[in-house]
Amino acid sequence: MALSGLMSDRPTAAAGDLPPGAAINKTHHAPKAKHVIFCFMSGGVSHVDSFDPKPRLMQDHGKPMPVKIERTMFNNNGNIMASPFEFTPSGKSGIPVSNVFPHVARMVDELTVIRSMTSPLNEHAQANFFMHTGFPTMGYPSAGAWAAYGLGTENRDLPGYVVLQSGSAVPPHGGVSLYSNGFLPGQHQGSILKADQREAIRNIRSRDSQATQRQRIDFVRQFDQPFLEQTSADAQVEAAIRNYETAFRMQSVVPELCEISGETQQTHKLYGLDSDDRETAAYGRQCLLARRLVERGVRFIELSCLTKDIGAGGAANPWDQHGALKQGHMAMARQVDQPIAALIQDLRERGLLDETLIVWAGEFGRTPFSQGSDGRDHNPYGFSIWLAGGGMKPGTIYGATDDFGYYAIENKMTVYDLWATVLHQLGVDHEEMTFRYGGRDFRLTDVHGHVVKEIIS
Repeated sequence: MALSGLMSDRPTAAAGDLPPGAAINKTHHAPKAKHVIFCFMSGGVSHVDSFDPKPRLMQDHGKPMPVKIERTMFNNNGNIMASPFEFTPSGKSGIPVSNVFPHVARMVDELTVIRSMTSPLNEHAQANFFMHTGFPTMGYPSAGAWAAYGLGTENRDLPGYVVLQSGSAVPPHGGVSLYSNGFLPGQHQGSILKADQREAIRNIRSRDSQATQRQRIDFVRQFDQPFLEQTSADAQVEAAIRNYETAFRMQSVVPELCEISGETQQTHKLYGLDSDDRETAAYGRQCLLARRLVERGVRFIELSCLTKDIGAGGAANPWDQHGALKQGHMAMARQVDQPIAALIQDLRERGLLDETLIVWAGEFGRTPFSQGSDGRDHNPYGFSIWLAGGGMKPGTIYGATDDFGYYAIENKMTVYDLWATVLHQLGVDHEEMTFRYGGRDFRLTDVHGHVVKEIIS
């Protein structure tokens, strides 16, 4: 009887088949990943100060750029600026990593570092929308919504797309629309979960008994179901009905999900939950909950950076150092470095890294020349991101920027290519997963993108 109950809650179909409610019944090909964790570094991490060392910047520090400078966000452009950080070849792969990321450097053999990412946008909100949805304006589904729509969730008690926040974290520029379902059915919108609040979701703890709530939902359903039939099974109406049911089930599972006292002290220490730095501890809790959500079958999880009081960018874009770059990047790296490295290690030790694809990226990079005396402006023409797990080729570097880290010059990669590759690892052909809206078939990659097979193991 126990086995029967478990089998009714978890997918038990053949490989490639998907849970009930998925838009596609079977994956296009055998998936290498089942889950995605998106570590979004809002504000724009400087690639030349993190994963793309450029000795030429030190050599020519203080000199004018020898090539044309494109218009920047503030157009207050100075001369070439050397990185204030040292790079060290790390791991067996020897991939150089800045000393602001000592913990991630120890996990570098699990990373696929892409040094040739590009974006056509140079402003935070537009670039954030583009990185999340493939379009520069609001109204389109996020990558997480597309993944949940196409593949469903393996846990009927939790949403398919969860956005984690903690401490001072707020949505990046663009707001909660970055997590939108757009024109997809409403149940695929990102559900924001406050990782360190007593109520991770507002009003999740009901004062009524479950039996009383069950009666109320059943009563409402008596009216909703006929209305749904009158609308010829309108997808948005059906989504609203499903959301009532999901919210009811979440009341029991979300508090249990967020109750981490059962995790070992070793695990707490690994993720930095005992850190004197409150932002490290808060982001560490997000990373730990991300692992717990993966264990519970959630399809797509996004993590949120916290504001740092001193030396970082604004609340919505804390990596945005137009001045005091060294101070700000050190503060932000300290926040995320240990927790993200712990997440990779923990997933690997639990046998979950192979089926979980971690995406680490900001909306653009930073310029190799200064803004003011010690900052860097936005640079979308060539920057670095990295992937880990989920069938990617570990311990490798893909693409390159020029000697100054200004333009991508080798194996140029677009945001469309990124999401096409992520969907491919989930077993989806990015050209085939579409949704008809306004007389047109839309997809996450619009009419662009190709799978970058060189980075797949």
